[in-house]
Amino acid sequence: MTTTHTYHYRGYDIVPQRQWASWRVGIYATRANLPLMSQSTLRTLASRMEEAVAEAKHSIDEALEDMNDWLGN
Repeated sequence: MTTTHTYHYRGYDIVPQRQWASWRVGIYATRANLPLMSQSTLRTLASRMEEAVAEAKHSIDEALEDMNDWLGN
């Protein structure tokens, strides 16, 4: 697997990696007060790196929205 660049988004590091003909991303919280991302999110595959990063950002947005709903914000 080839790692390219780490993207920083809303307190998470998004690390795209080339895996055969697709891209997968790792999503890692950089602060303890953020929800951890599920294993299925880490296995997001896309044909283009930009698509994989966009899917990761969408997953982060959903996780943070769920956390806000749970906290009653």
